[in-house]
Amino acid sequence: KTEEIERGSKGLVLECTNRLSAFDRQMCEIPHKGRVLHLISLWWFEQTSHIVPNHVWSSANSRTLLVERCEPFMIEFVVRGYMTGTTETSIWVNYKNGVRDYCGNQLEDGYVKNQKFTTPMVTPTTKGKKDELISPKEIVERGIMTQEDWDSCQSYARELFRFGQETAAK
Repeated sequence: KTEEIERGSKGLVLECTNRLSAFDRQMCEIPHKGRVLHLISLWWFEQTSHIVPNHVWSSANSRTLLVERCEPFMIEFVVRGYMTGTTETSIWVNYKNGVRDYCGNQLEDGYVKNQKFTTPMVTPTTKGKKDELISPKEIVERGIMTQEDWDSCQSYARELFRFGQETAAK
């Protein structure tokens, strides 16, 4: 829903529902799912606002956020700490199939499944109808992001990952 929000500009009202869907089909409803997802999201947005600005203005109730309308980059910033995964875009599946240039990261031979990386790596994918592995160079060349935007966002992604790991360890 788009509404005039108290700040005088167009914002969005985002509501978490109890619906469970997969493959563009609603499967069922799970009681309190929307409330739980809303509260978890709100908590993380509040905890990480010192790292990166976000779109949240306020929480209207236990399932609804009032947010700034934003134009998203159609890139998912996946930060990986381990050589793992089961999907066709996962690092492990690609690695075991011989891929050594993975989303712009050069991988050496000799990794084993679930091995921890010395340094977490950013492995972007496109967002749209189908996730597509992509390198930072391709992102800039295709005009999806500028080099400056990429540099800022990958830095945010690394810092969010680090903060998330520290928070989870506590």
